[in-house]
Amino acid sequence: MSTVAVHGIVPGDESAIHDEPHIEGSRITVRYVRSQVEECDLQPATVADRYDIDLADVYAALAYYHNNPAEMRRVERDRERAIETAEEMTTLSPPDE
Repeated sequence: MSTVAVHGIVPGDESAIHDEPHIEGSRITVRYVRSQVEECDLQPATVADRYDIDLADVYAALAYYHNNPAEMRRVERDRERAIETAEEMTTLSPPDE
């Protein structure tokens, strides 16, 4: 298991590296941690080991996500819009079949 010190969560509006909440001292976002645990069904300890973060940071990220639903919905909407914009701007098209 990881031995990285517990850092906490940096809100998106206070972050110098992300526009969404992330684990302090890393680039790992709250949204990503939640997806790994709740969508990919990874155990919190597996996420901690895989990304070299403390298990407590994984739980702090999950708690932050669920304690701030309005902020996290906004972050998810912003990501969806960014993806749509990028798709509209691309000049690549799928190959003909």
